[in-house]
This record gives sequence, C-alpha cells and structure tokens, in this order.
Amino acid sequence: MTAPPLRCLGVVVTDRGSRYAVTGAPVRTRDEIDAALAALKTDRAYAKATHNTWAARLPTGALKADDGEAGAGMVILRMLERAGLDDHLVVVTRWYGGKKLGGDRFRRVQDAVRAYLETTGLAVD
Repeated sequence: MTAPPLRCLGVVVTDRGSRYAVTGAPVRTRDEIDAALAALKTDRAYAKATHNTWAARLPTGALKADDGEAGAGMVILRMLERAGLDDHLVVVTRWYGGKKLGGDRFRRVQDAVRAYLETTGLAVD
C-alpha cells in the first residue's frame, strides 16, 4: 500500500530537553495509518524517537496508540474530536530529554497538536 502524503512540521515544542514534533496525513483505513507510520519511520530520527503517539478518527471508529507515553493517544484523539477532524492521522513524536515532565507532557502533546491544526488550517474554532 502506498502511504498517504505526510505533512511533517518538525520540532514545534521543547520542554526541559524533550523535543516534540508533529506529523499528519489524510487516512481512511487502518492500512493507511500503518503505511503512514511506516513512511514516517523511514526517517531514522523518527524511527529512533522515544515515542510516536498517534490518533485518528475513521469511518469505522477512532483509533489511537500511546507508544509507551501513557495517555498521550487519548489527548490527541480528544483534540481531533473537538476540532471535528475525521479521516486524518496526527502523530506526536517525542525525543526524551532526560527529565520527567509529569503532567506537563500532556500539555506539550496538546501544544504540538494545536500547532498542527493551526498550521494546516484544519482547526475549527
């Protein structure tokens, strides 16, 4: 399967050494999500990231994955729901900076998703 076109914004947020990047793509199936994630991870930096958390709302239902960052997928999913954004994958990538962020890690995930929605014009106010 050919991967959908990815929109990578690169690093959009930093906090205490951790760096967060955000990427998205239009998707309609789980296979397209898997293809997009595989395409993203062809970039060695993303393949070696500490976490690649993601969420998407598809015609068949919502999907999310935390990739070891417990709760982050749900944060992304809730933001997609609030924005009314369907058929779109959003991936927030974190490179751990050596200091635990506690609850602030969820705020950084929100910041990354917000940057994606605003930059791409997909935000619904």
